[in-house]
Amino acid sequence: MNVLVILGHQRQGSFCDAIAQTALAVLQQAGHRTVYHDLYAERFDPILPHEQIPKNAPVPPEIRRHCEELASADGYVIVHPNWWGQPPAVLKGWVDRVFRQGVAYDISAEGVVGYLKGKRALVITTSNTPREDELRLYGDPLENLWKNCIFGFCGLQDFRRRNFESIVMSSPEQRAEWLKEVERLVREMFPA
Repeated sequence: MNVLVILGHQRQGSFCDAIAQTALAVLQQAGHRTVYHDLYAERFDPILPHEQIPKNAPVPPEIRRHCEELASADGYVIVHPNWWGQPPAVLKGWVDRVFRQGVAYDISAEGVVGYLKGKRALVITTSNTPREDELRLYGDPLENLWKNCIFGFCGLQDFRRRNFESIVMSSPEQRAEWLKEVERLVREMFPA
């Protein structure tokens, strides 16, 4: 399989970075081809200019490359922290610019046509809010965003998400156990 791995965290060496590196290692050990982007390290420009919104509008070569990688991937691993119930702006901007009409979906007289049908996605997030408080106060906005609003809209149904919390209160031993869980999740979603 060809798997696109996207990291949306501002600090190299963070737990999100460790998750992404673990996922990459497991995918490569299983014989999958990987394309990896650390959006902050690459200084990805999240701003979508108005003139690039139309379906057939010309886009910069970097964005075209990201679109081609999205379209040619069989699966996706997205890793990011939960910031106010959302991904960081750089990752939201990546979605805005790359999940384009004509690339990830289209609109016909019959409605939305998702081009990511038959593909699979694993989204791994981190947060500091204890899970019980998050669910009680807010529900799970990231689950809805990724599962329904982004991937579901684009036709992808084979979706899984895992949130690790509370990062700020976790021990090195807890994080090591979580990374073992990441290994298991990646193997399950993307078997050799």
